[in-house]
Amino acid sequence: MARILLVICGGIAAYKALELIRRLREKGHEVPAILTEAATRFVTPLSVGALSNAPVLTDLFDLDREREIGHIRLARAADIVVVAPATADIMARMATGRADDLATAALLATGAPILLAPAMNPHMWAHPATARNVARLVADGVRLVGPEAGEMAERGEAGIGRLAEPAAILAAIEDILAPDRRLEGRHVVVTSGPTHEAIDPVRYIANRSSGKQGHAIAAAAARAGARVTLVSGPVTIPTPPGVTLRAVESARDMLAAVEAALPADIAVMAAAVADWHVEAAAQKLKKTASGPPALTLSENPDILATISRSASRPRLVVGFAAETENVIAHARAKLARKGCDWILANDVSAGVFGEAENTVHLITADRVEDWPRLSKEDVGARLVNRIAETLAD
Repeated sequence: MARILLVICGGIAAYKALELIRRLREKGHEVPAILTEAATRFVTPLSVGALSNAPVLTDLFDLDREREIGHIRLARAADIVVVAPATADIMARMATGRADDLATAALLATGAPILLAPAMNPHMWAHPATARNVARLVADGVRLVGPEAGEMAERGEAGIGRLAEPAAILAAIEDILAPDRRLEGRHVVVTSGPTHEAIDPVRYIANRSSGKQGHAIAAAAARAGARVTLVSGPVTIPTPPGVTLRAVESARDMLAAVEAALPADIAVMAAAVADWHVEAAAQKLKKTASGPPALTLSENPDILATISRSASRPRLVVGFAAETENVIAHARAKLARKGCDWILANDVSAGVFGEAENTVHLITADRVEDWPRLSKEDVGARLVNRIAETLAD
């Protein structure tokens, strides 16, 4: 059990801190909290205290607490300090060493690792001042989780700035407290996202993949100590920390990037690769009186089968099967057809693409493991754990 000092800052995402407290308490951690003045406009000390069953502080000049320099004791007793949500304001004040309220005083006084989970409007996150502050904090040893891409609270606003989901924050906390390095010295290649197959300079064939699952697997492998090469089609989510990105567009680009990344110990082919492509027109196709143009489809290279049968085949090759019917049967057939070691199968008929959770079945040559519905971060962590166990045998 660890003592986790949670600093909650003002912002609409503050409500997610309550879910984070619940998850941390389920793990047996002690979670005292500090609320900034702005945070109390979004969540109350009463609700935080009811969930944490631990001290909740809001005032640097609280006579009872500060008679014994309470904020110093709180900061020094913590195993880790987590700021969630971390606003642009608190990051700016941390970067300059300010200590003019309880939160910043505790952050300056602690010797524990600090984890920030930023949350703000995408324009604020993209502002050069925020980028400078983040760079300064990272140089000082502060760790970050998120932010993620998605819709904002403001109508019509979208982009990178959403608070990381509680499961992702919990995974980052646990990685700092008890890092799992079982893949130390291993090279993992992960494919993620969709591919875009050009029709002409402005149009393409694609699918609904967000890349969340593949990126979560890459992040989990990096946390486990692996050297990770992430080959990703076009996505709007950030590259996980500690991961080398190879950005690609088409299936043919993706295969070339994966082959260039070999040799590897493990390959996880999580990308939703287009099965077909067309010979792209050099100029934009125009409407004509004769109707829409005829598009001749040609088969794309089979990346999973190619890597599974490669002379430099990784020791463990994991594929994905996104199915809309007969999920297990189709995944078993794919396992045999492709020549990979495992298949993670999921039913995408209910709208998995872009969602935060996934329900998968791990299929090997001799067994099927039915996993419960999990966050995509938890699916990534569970898969990496199974990989580490298998390679240790």
